[in-house]
Amino acid sequence: MLQCERVFVNGKVCKDPKVATANDFFFSGLRVPGNTSNKLGSMVTPANVAQIPGLNTLGISLARVDYAHMVLYKGDVFVFPEGLIHFQLNVGKTKAVAIAALSSQNPGVITIANAVFGSKPAISADVLTKAFQVDKKVVDYLQSQF
Repeated sequence: MLQCERVFVNGKVCKDPKVATANDFFFSGLRVPGNTSNKLGSMVTPANVAQIPGLNTLGISLARVDYAHMVLYKGDVFVFPEGLIHFQLNVGKTKAVAIAALSSQNPGVITIANAVFGSKPAISADVLTKAFQVDKKVVDYLQSQF
């Protein structure tokens, strides 16, 4: 038995190299445009260890981010520091796409509005009212959207 067969990394067990195939290192999903007709006008397509088992233990992953409109130009790069809350919006007149390189094999995506206003159990409206310094009616309205 291989040592790594007993080691779990991000919930994934190492695969015996004798039964690994080319498909363990292949994913075609990044070439497919994401559906951007949603509230955020964007879609994230992950390419992590769930889609590419061969990434297990490498500590890397990718993501395709499609935007309905954009102002960055071909070849531009924008870097978000790890853990920084951020939001991207394409304000141009045509669709745009980004490829993200991530420093985890299964980084996940958190939509801040869902996490704050749509959490289950809900964050107390009193806490949100104080944190965002808005009227309780505003918080009630935002929570009702989720």
